[in-house]
Amino acid sequence: MFISFIFFVFVLGVGNVIPGGPSGHNPNNIFLLAGQSNMAGRGGVYNDTKTSLLKWDGKVPPQCTLTPNILTLSLNKTWDIARDPLHKEIDNLKTCGVGPGMPFSNEMLARRPDLGVIGLVPCAIGGTKIEKWQKGTTLYNQLVDRARAARESGGNIRALLWYQGESDCGEQDSMLYKGRLEKFFNDVRQDLNSPDLPIILVVISAGEGNFLRNVRDAQLSINLKNVVHVDAMGLTLLPDRLHLDTKSAVNIGQKLADSFLNNFYH
Repeated sequence: MFISFIFFVFVLGVGNVIPGGPSGHNPNNIFLLAGQSNMAGRGGVYNDTKTSLLKWDGKVPPQCTLTPNILTLSLNKTWDIARDPLHKEIDNLKTCGVGPGMPFSNEMLARRPDLGVIGLVPCAIGGTKIEKWQKGTTLYNQLVDRARAARESGGNIRALLWYQGESDCGEQDSMLYKGRLEKFFNDVRQDLNSPDLPIILVVISAGEGNFLRNVRDAQLSINLKNVVHVDAMGLTLLPDRLHLDTKSAVNIGQKLADSFLNNFYH
């Protein structure tokens, strides 16, 4: 596991994106996917009782259909056709399944066929607290590095999609959450030279700790320009009562698309 992590950090820290996607053109609409496990995707992940290992069931819903018009920035910074599990290279120490990225993109193209090619930049890592995303940390540097590399191919970063907070539901972390999250958003915008970068955050519906309400209240009270939210409350979870099942991952992806089109698409 340690060797895999070192490889992950090394590859993300060097090189520039290789121009020209698999269809010969690069995405003109780039979306950053960041946060923890529910953004990385756990839909269809189950506990194999025979091996005591988490596995993905391999079931891809129609809302996650692959297409040459949805690309993903790979670990080595090339544009490839996107497919679930979208974060399998990035969140490589965990078992990934269906997440919000593909249903988000397919919904966008279904409603705006003239949108062009979408480029997704997976950056989410399961089990990460907001303090692990503060400026100067490994995760923060990787996010900014991959975002810059994606932008070098000629597209525009249209939004950051953020789904995180379940690991901050302890008493102390929940009290510090709002300040840390606002600082993270402001720092990302500054380092990407995009002060008005649209940010859509998912308000969490489950957490590891007794202070879920504190984190939800912090997320709902963020008052920064061009920051909007969608709420995951009421969606169905896996038996672990923490991660979205496949149906809910599709639902939240479609909600993210609806929010972007209603708030930021002109």
